[in-house]
Amino acid sequence: MKHLIVGLGNIGNEYAHTRHNIGFDTLDTLAAASNVVFDPDKRYGALARMRLKGHEIVLLKPSTYMNLSGNAVRYWLQKEKIPIEQLLVVADDLALPFGALRLKSKGSDAGHNGLKHIQEILETQEYARLRFGIGNDFPHGRQVDYVLSRFDSEQQALLPARIVQAVEMIKTFCLAGINTAMNQYNNK
Repeated sequence: MKHLIVGLGNIGNEYAHTRHNIGFDTLDTLAAASNVVFDPDKRYGALARMRLKGHEIVLLKPSTYMNLSGNAVRYWLQKEKIPIEQLLVVADDLALPFGALRLKSKGSDAGHNGLKHIQEILETQEYARLRFGIGNDFPHGRQVDYVLSRFDSEQQALLPARIVQAVEMIKTFCLAGINTAMNQYNNK
């Protein structure tokens, strides 16, 4: 069985390790733990391949910038012949408190431009996503500055453990499916 795991973010050093790039950071941790390296020169993004108990997992960090993420997702789903049921998108979420992790089998874009574009391009909301809470502690009208900034020092101290938890959720999704993964992790 083959899965496509997409971590959303923006390319470029100015965006590295910002709240909006938590999808990239999560996939980097998964790749490093599996001793695989991303090839940055693939079409529409950086790609890595790993195996997990007989499952082939394709990791994608789109190079299309957040607002055009759907182009990369559609291309790699088609190229790898992966059904949409085996797609998982990892994205930041302002509506969740910092560090909260929620798996969903479908849903709206909730105002997230990357998820919105994926939904538009795939013409469905029926794909799994792992929402990584980044909190919403910003003054009115400063949302863009907030998501494009780095986590504060207290959050940075807690971040590695939350990313490791997200990696475990991704592995469970691949090995046991979305329903088992949601049941196992969403109430923790």
